[in-house]
Amino acid sequence: MEIVTDQEKFKNQIIDLILHIQNDEANLHLSLEEQPDLPNIPSYYGDGGAFFVAVDGEAVIGTAALMNYHHGNGVFKKFFVKKEYRRKGIGTMLYTALLAFAKQEHYHTVILDTPSVAKASHRFYEKAGFQKIDKNALPFPYQYPDRQSVIYLLHL
Repeated sequence: MEIVTDQEKFKNQIIDLILHIQNDEANLHLSLEEQPDLPNIPSYYGDGGAFFVAVDGEAVIGTAALMNYHHGNGVFKKFFVKKEYRRKGIGTMLYTALLAFAKQEHYHTVILDTPSVAKASHRFYEKAGFQKIDKNALPFPYQYPDRQSVIYLLHL
């Protein structure tokens, strides 16, 4: 297993993995059309951001992205690990790569939104140092698709 940044090669697998987890596991009912970043990863994450892919051979098993949002602020997005690979360190590997990139690029704040039903994700983020914040306490304007989201903030 390794972490790579070559998304184009894995584009269809990335889309399939994310849509499956969002819709079949979390019942969020998000379409590809509601997520224009997925078919256009380089244009959404390439300008000072990053999109990491965990692969096992040629199979995509996880994703994590950091969107450069505004003057050293980033948004942690698309953090997903295939069900059968969870609790095997893949999420930690992806998060470590993303955090190293954020520090290298001098990010000072990272926020994320996660579905309120994703309790395991909440535990991961809190263990990683993120703090739950009220939506009114966002340090910069940010729109997120799931209105039932929980918002987290990390100062680097």
